[in-house]
Amino acid sequence: MLGSLLGTAAAAALAGCATGSTLAPQPVASKPVMGLKAAPLPEVRLGLIGVGQRGAELAQTLCRIEGARITAIADIDAVAIDKTLALINQAHAPRPEVITGSSGAWERLIGRSDVDAVVIATPWELHTPMAVAAMRSGKHVFVETPAAVTLNEAWLLVDTSEATQRHCMMLESCCYGRQEMMLLNMIRQGLFGELVHAEGAYFHDLRQQLKDVERGPGSWRSLRYAQLNGNLYPTHGLGPVAQYFNIQRGDRFEYLNSQSSNARGLAAYASRELPPGHPHARLPYITGDVNTSVIKCASGRTILLQHDTTTPRPYSRLNTVVGTNGVFSGFPDRIAIDMMDGRKLMTPSGNREASREWDSDMKPWFERFDHPLWKQLGAQAQQGGAGGMDFVMMWRVIYNLRQGLPMDQDVYDAAAWSAVLPLSCESVADRGNAKDFPDFTRGRWKTPRTLGVMV
Repeated sequence: MLGSLLGTAAAAALAGCATGSTLAPQPVASKPVMGLKAAPLPEVRLGLIGVGQRGAELAQTLCRIEGARITAIADIDAVAIDKTLALINQAHAPRPEVITGSSGAWERLIGRSDVDAVVIATPWELHTPMAVAAMRSGKHVFVETPAAVTLNEAWLLVDTSEATQRHCMMLESCCYGRQEMMLLNMIRQGLFGELVHAEGAYFHDLRQQLKDVERGPGSWRSLRYAQLNGNLYPTHGLGPVAQYFNIQRGDRFEYLNSQSSNARGLAAYASRELPPGHPHARLPYITGDVNTSVIKCASGRTILLQHDTTTPRPYSRLNTVVGTNGVFSGFPDRIAIDMMDGRKLMTPSGNREASREWDSDMKPWFERFDHPLWKQLGAQAQQGGAGGMDFVMMWRVIYNLRQGLPMDQDVYDAAAWSAVLPLSCESVADRGNAKDFPDFTRGRWKTPRTLGVMV
């Protein structure tokens, strides 16, 4: 299983997060990668590193996208390999080369001449070492969340992408959800006026992952709850908000304050559900059940960001934006707007101002503001997993590679969004005091810009 790959690099990454070590930005002569355009690829040949639960899902999705071909997969878990090969076979796609047998299998994959781009779906602490090695081997990189677990790693990703002129995009699929893209479309059209605040979260009851031992996310992820105290998984809620706020494209995250509640949920669950001899039964869990962070942006906007994966709370990402003309809030979706098309907005019943109560009938809003990409791909997207967002995300990646276009998110986004993990750990340990975000763009965030589908 991939959990057994955690070695020196993983230990160093966790140590860096725990101590708050920060790699200061170094002057570099490399060319920035904002708006990077690489040579078009008629067919995108993909190598997948890690084909466990998430990697298998991405493999299945990629088999449905025209112009994408999986040429190689690397893992040391025979069960995961067999499952992924079965999914590829069911899709009537060509069988990829299987690279296995040792923890160095992934290094052989990135050295192959029939791989243009690498998809990394391994435990968190392996993301940066693998991404850096792949870029240095001339491959474009698409890495699962978070892309980095320390500020040192985030800087290393930025420096390597600039030095190699290779794409390094974090696969934050929530940016491509239908609701998130509709909301982005509405914001781009000015429906909410000037945005002043947003809220994002990752609320997801993952306590059952403690039962994973041999394989599955809990086989390695459970240990993180005994090592770190902060927002361990920030990007599902933060990624879409960063798009709404044009972060790195005219605005930036400036500093963060973070607090964690008591850590009680996992210990209670383990005591109730796990046998005494289970390896996760008596871990010293320290991750607060609810982490609350507040991010201040250079523009003055604020972001409330929360994390809770250890209580029975139902799933939510909050997905809330507040503007001078209206408010949207997700889970469930609802909206309140003052003015539209120059007129005071009324609810469909016509007897009250929509801004005084939530309008939860989203059908008319989707009919008018559904994102063009979802209108184009929706029928195909809904056949896949994660509500279709995986398909839309990977379709967009493949399309941009084939056309030689910039990615919708770049390495600066991957670094800034991932930085919440170490910064929140530092702030929690320092009584919630503010921690500054590095400027991974080295001042270039001040230039407003939009990319591709995010226009």
